[in-house]
Amino acid sequence: MFKSVAIRVTGRVQHVGFRHFAIQKADIHGIRGFVRNEADGSVYIEAQGEKEALDAYVLLIGKGPSWSRVDQVQISKLPLGDYTNFSVHY
Repeated sequence: MFKSVAIRVTGRVQHVGFRHFAIQKADIHGIRGFVRNEADGSVYIEAQGEKEALDAYVLLIGKGPSWSRVDQVQISKLPLGDYTNFSVHY
């Protein structure tokens, strides 16, 4: 079953390779969607994939790359989107 979520990550998550990390892990787990830095210093992700793969992806995002510090992860459900890959939005 496909599932889609919005993820907002706060902490030291910009200028530490977090978007690259999000893309790399999305590719590994077959996740589609996008990641972008927000003006408030957070990272926003829309992710869509098979439930098990998406759950694993969310756990990895909650840890972040080793040089980041994740303080909070907020997750909300989204309707399924029409994503064909995972990309960075600027």
